Amino acid sequence: MADNAHSDQQNPVTRRGGGDPAARGRTTIADGVVEKIAGLAAREVVGVHAMGSGLSRTLGAVRERVPGGGGKSGGVTRGVKAEVGEVQTALDLEIVVDYGVSITEVAGAVRENVIAAVERMTGLEVVEVNIAVSDVKLPDEEEEEPESRLQ
Repeated sequence: MADNAHSDQQNPVTRRGGGDPAARGRTTIADGVVEKIAGLAAREVVGVHAMGSGLSRTLGAVRERVPGGGGKSGGVTRGVKAEVGEVQTALDLEIVVDYGVSITEVAGAVRENVIAAVERMTGLEVVEVNIAVSDVKLPDEEEEEPESRLQ
């Protein structure tokens, strides 16, 4: 072991340009990337029924079926708005919760999950996650099916 450590010191790796190669250049992260990560992380939380208001979900479902209208990724970012800076980001989320859950507990869990996922994947500091609860899904409510109205 001592010989290996000694031989590493004798043959240092020469790097042109100096400094850490990982620090050469700039990485930018688009708002949409952070929105996707946050949207997926929020949906993982038990008690979150959907993201966005009823109107935005209906319009999003219609948009996903129109060729060139946004595709699947639009659904992931629905109800999520991110502002991304150089090293920080702030998020606004709009959620629909299931009836019977503690809204404050669900909001806290969403906030924790979103912050953990965004910071881990992007390296950005999440300075705030604002959550607006726009609706409560009642057990006897039927799912909104905009596709049945289109046919």
